[in-house]
Amino acid sequence: MTHQISASQFKARCLGLMDQVAASGEVLVITKNGRPVAELHPCPGPRRDTTFGLHPSLVIRGDVIAPLAEPWDVLG
Repeated sequence: MTHQISASQFKARCLGLMDQVAASGEVLVITKNGRPVAELHPCPGPRRDTTFGLHPSLVIRGDVIAPLAEPWDVLG
């Protein structure tokens, strides 16, 4: 099923709509004055998944939020 959205709504929600199209695999038709002017398609192939915008090879180990066991001086 193809979904449609007006250009003004697309402009306001662009980033979220791109994620939605990538996740669902469905095509989004963008209209202007009720007439189709563009289509947003998901890219073929695997999608790079990054955690919090970090490089995909970065691995977080341990608790990065807990306080440190030893005091340190920021200005130091």
